[in-house]
Amino acid sequence: MYPNDPQQQPTPQHAQTPLDYLNQIAPQAPKKSLFRLGLPQVIFLVVGVIALFIILAVVSSSVANSRTEPLERLTVRLGATQKIVTDAQDNLQSSKLRSLNSNLALYLTNTNRDIATPLLAAGISPSKIDKTIVASESTAELTARLEDARLNAVYDRTYAREMAYILGNLLTLMKQTYSGTNSTSLRAFLNTSYENLEPTQQSFANFSASE
Repeated sequence: MYPNDPQQQPTPQHAQTPLDYLNQIAPQAPKKSLFRLGLPQVIFLVVGVIALFIILAVVSSSVANSRTEPLERLTVRLGATQKIVTDAQDNLQSSKLRSLNSNLALYLTNTNRDIATPLLAAGISPSKIDKTIVASESTAELTARLEDARLNAVYDRTYAREMAYILGNLLTLMKQTYSGTNSTSLRAFLNTSYENLEPTQQSFANFSASE
């Protein structure tokens, strides 16, 4: 009845405030998407992913090498020792030392044969062992010392001393390899090899050229 009366005007349930109006007309910030990144950001992201994969590969390779290195070194050292022992047999004068060396040659032949199974289980190919390991196990200097000893007629004494040292290091390497593996077959091989070699090492260490 009183259309111009402000008291009779209906009031909206949700009156719009000035702040609401300003929020509606304000431009909205565009949402960033991976597909809207600039070229520098994309390049940086790709380089970062590649670097991460490289680091993971290097770490994985280092861990794998640290686990197989002792067994690889043991393989090379056993082969190198066998060659020294075989070459020495004809130069030995003492019958006792010749017998001791002959037994050692037989031990090394059997051990080098038996180590093939642990190598296969560890995925190691004897022909593909790291060249740095092969080079570090070179016996060239030892061969030269033994030749000097032969020329100076002190071969038996020198050979016994050198072999006691070599076998002692070989026993130490077996213990290190044993401690660094969880393979039951490898541990069994190393335990048997160690027990069979230890008395021979002691015999070389106790050898006297006067015998």
